[in-house]
Amino acid sequence: MSDAPETVDLEMIQRIIPHRYPFLLVDKVRDVKFCESAVGIKNVTFNEPHFQGHFPGAPIMPGVTIIEALAQTAAVMVGASLGLQDKGMLVYFMGMEGVKFRRKVVPGDVLELHVTVTRGKPGGKVWKFRGEASVEGEMAAEAEFTAMMDMPAEGK
Repeated sequence: MSDAPETVDLEMIQRIIPHRYPFLLVDKVRDVKFCESAVGIKNVTFNEPHFQGHFPGAPIMPGVTIIEALAQTAAVMVGASLGLQDKGMLVYFMGMEGVKFRRKVVPGDVLELHVTVTRGKPGGKVWKFRGEASVEGEMAAEAEFTAMMDMPAEGK
């Protein structure tokens, strides 16, 4: 059992991961189960900068940003589980497999980002996740991805 919060708000997200506008792609993380799973929420709005060019007149959220949102959700879940807020954690992609896109994500959608740990443990640097992004219960994207959790050395 852990003292990890079940829901992580935007302020706490910013204390766990370093991402900021325009590249912070998660508004809230809920249903956090200690080092196991979580659900991120991304409210997709027309104001996001990628919609200016992807595509004019037919805005679609780029697939790579959906995968990045899944990864940010995973990082927040691990950070919240392990109490890593204000620790300066950085997270790096190491690999992606089985990436598939199933539906367009457009302004007005609420993207649900379901992530599950498939490998990793407290104190470990390398973690593997399975992620599924959906809108109103319809799968938009899925991927397996590996990431390294990098913590700065104490005293730096």
